[in-house]
Amino acid sequence: MRKLIPMLLLLCLAALAPSAFAKTCTVAISGDDAMKFDKTEIKIESSCTQVTVTLKHTGKLAANVMGHDWVLAKTADMPGIDADGMKAGMAAGFLKAGDARVIANTKVIGGGQSDTVTFATSKLTKGGDYSFFCSFPGHSTMMKGKFVFG
Repeated sequence: MRKLIPMLLLLCLAALAPSAFAKTCTVAISGDDAMKFDKTEIKIESSCTQVTVTLKHTGKLAANVMGHDWVLAKTADMPGIDADGMKAGMAAGFLKAGDARVIANTKVIGGGQSDTVTFATSKLTKGGDYSFFCSFPGHSTMMKGKFVFG
């Protein structure tokens, strides 16, 4: 009985404070005026419960000329997100409002700026086929990479 009480206490604490056991994994990625990300693959361990991605635009050009964002989606959804984003325009950050296919995204930024997004890995399936890309028109052909969760 004496061993059971501490075990029950630990279980109660775990249930009351799940954020204390959350593991946030961080990634930094940059894009430049040559339309390139500095990474072509991002690997996140399945033990991560949240991911924080910080995008830095290392170029000098303004967002309306050479803007970049970081968008995560299932690889199969990229073309549709990209096409709908072009129609949405710059004011919408080149993403259709409320697009459920977008798992996470930063805002469109210009040279010298940065933006950060944090999202739960509960939106991901271990071993799923995910990609990250820039939704600025025409950029996704060069600015993309694999996102590996698992």
